[in-house]
Amino acid sequence: MLERAGIPAVSICTDAFRASAGAMAKVMGFPEFEYVAVPHPVASRTEKEIADMVHAAMPEIIRILGVAE
Repeated sequence: MLERAGIPAVSICTDAFRASAGAMAKVMGFPEFEYVAVPHPVASRTEKEIADMVHAAMPEIIRILGVAE
């Protein structure tokens, strides 16, 4: 919905939800919508592990948003 309003956005989900993310994008009219998948699960990870996942995902998030590094 943010993308439709002209606001750049990135959806982030865990890799266990890739099929659902792709299906939802298609249903919403964005079959080529790019999203970032991080390793599943998230809830049981330590703060350090979450920080590492965020750090690893940032280049892809920045690329999708079209922001120069």
